[in-house]
Amino acid sequence: MALTKEKKQEIVDQVTGVLEDTKITVLAHYDGVSVQAMQDLRRKAKDSDTSVRVIKNSLFIKALKGNDKLKDFDSSLIEGQLFFAFNDNDEIAPAQVLSDFAKSGQSVKFVGAIASDGSFISSEDVQAMASLPNKEQLRGQLVGMLSAPLSGFVNTLNSNLRGVMNVFSAHADNIS
Repeated sequence: MALTKEKKQEIVDQVTGVLEDTKITVLAHYDGVSVQAMQDLRRKAKDSDTSVRVIKNSLFIKALKGNDKLKDFDSSLIEGQLFFAFNDNDEIAPAQVLSDFAKSGQSVKFVGAIASDGSFISSEDVQAMASLPNKEQLRGQLVGMLSAPLSGFVNTLNSNLRGVMNVFSAHADNIS
């Protein structure tokens, strides 16, 4: 069933709004991905506040032209069967979601990504981004790194106290 002109304009307006708010838009080719697999991808993506959509390329290009920052973007890369992953909170999450989806045996190939400032990120860079830790993992690493010196200091104090207690214990054993 063909989309009406009003429905197409509604989609373009929605995508234009999403492009205004998103930090990154990841583009990927998909071949032979079943509807079931696509639904699973969308559910998993939702957990990281990522939205995955299949949008007709011509409508996506119109949405790009409607965005002041992205209107000069080279749209020659937008061809074939593509889906688009958007996230307005995390720059890494869309690449990670699609990379994990590809690891599950799906035929997904990164085309690249569009940053919020309109710059293009190559497929190799997107793949590298997918291997980076997410924000929660980075926060955990930071807390661990900050607490390591304090933990070492406490362990040093405890070892000194333990040594003193061992000396007292040895003297107590000798007395009795």
